[in-house]
Parts: sequence; C-alpha cells; structure tokens
Amino acid sequence: MAENLTHRLSVAPMMDWTDRHCRTFHRLLSRHALLYTEMVTTGAILYGDAERHLAFDPVERPVALQLGGSDPAALAESAAAGESYGYDEINLNVGCPSDRVQNGRFGACLMAEPDLVARCVAAMKAATALPVTVKTRIGVDARDSYEELCDFVARVAGGGCETFIIHARKAWLQGLSPKENREIPPLSYETVYRLKADFPELRIVLNGGVVDLEAVEGHLAQVDGVMLGRAAYKEPWVLAEVDRRIFGDETPALTREDIARQLAGYLHRQQQEGVPPRAVTRHVLGLFNGQPGARRWRQVLSDARRLDSAGADIIEEALEAMAPPSRAPSPDHHPTTRPRPRRPDRRLLEAGQRWPPAHPDRATCPEEHNSGGTP
Repeated sequence: MAENLTHRLSVAPMMDWTDRHCRTFHRLLSRHALLYTEMVTTGAILYGDAERHLAFDPVERPVALQLGGSDPAALAESAAAGESYGYDEINLNVGCPSDRVQNGRFGACLMAEPDLVARCVAAMKAATALPVTVKTRIGVDARDSYEELCDFVARVAGGGCETFIIHARKAWLQGLSPKENREIPPLSYETVYRLKADFPELRIVLNGGVVDLEAVEGHLAQVDGVMLGRAAYKEPWVLAEVDRRIFGDETPALTREDIARQLAGYLHRQQQEGVPPRAVTRHVLGLFNGQPGARRWRQVLSDARRLDSAGADIIEEALEAMAPPSRAPSPDHHPTTRPRPRRPDRRLLEAGQRWPPAHPDRATCPEEHNSGGTP
C-alpha cells in the first residue's frame, strides 16, 4: 500500500492516545485517513518488547510508525523492523519538546542538528523500501527564522526525505511544558504555506490547531495534506465525514450505533486475549458527543465497577443506557377519562340562580332530601 499512500488527511501520533485500539476505532470512522502510532523509541524496539510495541491489526492500515531516536544505525534497524511488521511509512519525530525526549537527544532538539537528521533519514532509506518522513516544527528556541527553517528542510531533503509534516508552531525547549508548547507559541500557517511555495517538489503536510473539516479544506488549497491532532481524538465524529469530503468517497458511512456494535465485537475478541475493557473503551467516550444520551454513554463506559462486572458487554449496556425511559403505560394501568366540566350559563348566573343547577330527579343536599317527607 505504501506506493499509493496519501497524506491528504491524517491523524497525528499522540502519546498515550493513538495506540492500536484507538487506531482500530478511528479506522471504523474513516477508510482513507492515514493513521500514526504513538512515538516508539529505538531503544524500546531493539532492547525491549518489540512485539508489544510494533504489533498491530492489518485492519488499521494505512498506518505509519513514528520513531524516536538520533542514532542512524539504531533508526535504520528499527525502520527495518517496522517494515517487517507491515507498516506503510516510517516517520521520524523531530518535533516533540518534552524533557524526557530532549534527554534522549531526539524530538524537537534535533532541529538544531539538520545534518544529523539528514544522516538518520539516509540510513533509514537504505534499510527499508518504505517512505521515510519527518515531523517537525517551524522553529526551536532562537532558531526560528524562516531562513533557518528552509535550511533545515533543504538539508534533510538532501538525505532523502520527500515528505515533511510541519507543526505550525515553534517549540520552546526551556520554560514551557509539552502542553504549553501546543498552545502558547502562536500558530503561523502562512509560514507553512510559504514553505510549500518555496519547495514545490516536496510534500508538505500542515499540523497544529486544526479543529474541523472546514479548516482542513481551506488549508488543502495551500498545502498537500493536513494532520488532525486532538480534535480527532476528543471529537472523533469529525472523521466520519473525511472519506466523502476530503477523499471523494461516496460510500455511505457507518452510523454511530453501527460503529459501537462493531467495537463491541472487537472488545470481545480483545478480552479473550487478556486485554482489559478499559484499554478499548477509554478511546471511544466521545463517539456520541452532542447526541441525546451522550452523557449516559460516557458514564457507563467510565464506571470501573461496571467495566469489571460487564466486561465485553459494557458497550451494549452503554447503548441501552442511552435510550430514553419508556413512556408507555404498564399493562395494569387503566386510565380513566374525566368528563369535561360544563361551562357556567351566564344567564342563570345573572338571574341569581345557582350553578350548577340541581338535577331535576335528585336532591342535592340532606335538607332537600328530607323536606316535606317522613324521616
């Protein structure tokens, strides 16, 4: 599939979020979006449990493996391992600003070493037939001029990289947390647009602050692709329209209920392999956002005791909890119809007579009943 890989719309690699269960869920929403793994370090692959870090279900494809590292030989070996597991792309993380990543000498700090990044790309290209891409930012610390960004891109492209995913913010390596680095540095989409204009032979994908498909469509007029991040995770239904609006695929999309029931089947299979239900359900809390019953859906799937007792049946329980309470009467209920009260006769009231008038054949009080008769 790698030769037909498209970056027109992709979902970003997000630590603790885009694991294989999340990707399976996202694939039910879109058949065409390119999905990314969480970042996996070369050390985890070469010296840890490679099967746990690299194994995935083929239904997730197309899917790219994001690597973290700065040693060309280790990256080359890890890229070859990724290819053997069936991934469609190898991506190098040159954008993460966390302290842990910096201490390992990879992530955004590598923007200051473009020649090293170029050697890493060249080594991976030599070890695999898969596309090798780079995810980076528009600058880091004081190295934030447009000229420095162009120099970085040109040097890394010289190592064989043809696709750059550009987060349209710079990174501050000191003084800002990873969360603050996603929010405080201002977005500069114009810088990414300009980069595409100056490097038309490269594939440029824009990332950062994109929240809906209207914004995606606007950016696609300027760049080759758009990568959605937290918007796709927190409001996953945005992916349901991707195939039609971004890829021109008119195949009817699954309904939310269809997706939930397919997830129930997936959860049953995963539980048989020892996967706890929460490992799956935590990713799907936003499926019904904005719909009646969404709060009950989230409550059931977040209830630890119900998860333990229901197991793989928890999704069916959540769907049932969303249904509004029945208003149908019980079989033993026999409603009575009260007669509509008679309207007062204005003429009788004006004449000083009582209302309602006494029934001609029935006394209306004990005195009238007993008057003129024998007790």
